[in-house]
Amino acid sequence: MGLTVGVFDSGVGGLSVLPSLRRSLPRARLVYAADSAHAPYGERDEAWLQDRSLRIAHFLRSRGAALLVVACNTATAAALPLLRARHLDCAIVGIEPGIKPAVAQSASRRIGVMATQATLRSQRFSRLLAEYAGGAQVTAQGCTGLALAIERGDEARIEALVDQHTAPLRKARVDTVVLGCTHYAFARRWIESAMGPGVTLVDTADAVARRAASLVDDASRPAPPLEISTPEMPPLASSNGETMNIPDAMKTLKPSEGDLEMWTSASPIDLEAFALRWLSWSISAQPLRV
Repeated sequence: MGLTVGVFDSGVGGLSVLPSLRRSLPRARLVYAADSAHAPYGERDEAWLQDRSLRIAHFLRSRGAALLVVACNTATAAALPLLRARHLDCAIVGIEPGIKPAVAQSASRRIGVMATQATLRSQRFSRLLAEYAGGAQVTAQGCTGLALAIERGDEARIEALVDQHTAPLRKARVDTVVLGCTHYAFARRWIESAMGPGVTLVDTADAVARRAASLVDDASRPAPPLEISTPEMPPLASSNGETMNIPDAMKTLKPSEGDLEMWTSASPIDLEAFALRWLSWSISAQPLRV
């Protein structure tokens, strides 16, 4: 049996990372756990997040995962060191807001960060700012309610919340916006519309997939924990140089190619419906009971 990669998120947001993982690891078996019954993570405390992350990681290991991808900024910020301490024989990749690439490509050196409140108040986010922000002006915006609206597929609510949460970024005249929650890739078209022309969105899904692929050689044997940095990377762009609509790009993953195993702590039917509606994926999901 080939490599099994376990991926988890507070809900559907981590689905935005799967296409990049499939492109980087085309022969890997992907096992995805959506903890939608407990979403959103961004409004939970650190102790709860750590306990929940440990439970789901244990489940993914029981499914054969030799490499774990924490496809949730909030869980990464709260639980990544603990996960690595508990799973010394497993390479673990986290995801974090792309401050470094955003600062590198911002002409005005004014960037915005859209993230959950839990991510923004974490020590990990503070360290990212201290290490990579330099003299850039960073406007951090907590997007309360947005991940939940995306979980529910409520487009009217998504649009209203995006308009509300991007207002401070427009006022700050940022030219680059970091998507600091994997859910927000599904709101990309509303964010682009609210911010207007000339504003670049930064997502780190491809960087995470590249990092995961770089660890594959070590995944079959015990290895020391490896820290993911936020590498410099351009936004995903189309062949004509324009920024792609991320959900359209996600559709390049065909679940029938290679193994894809889906689990959810909420309704499997709801996860299947979300994947079909937003990604044009026809998948079968199973109940996650951990």
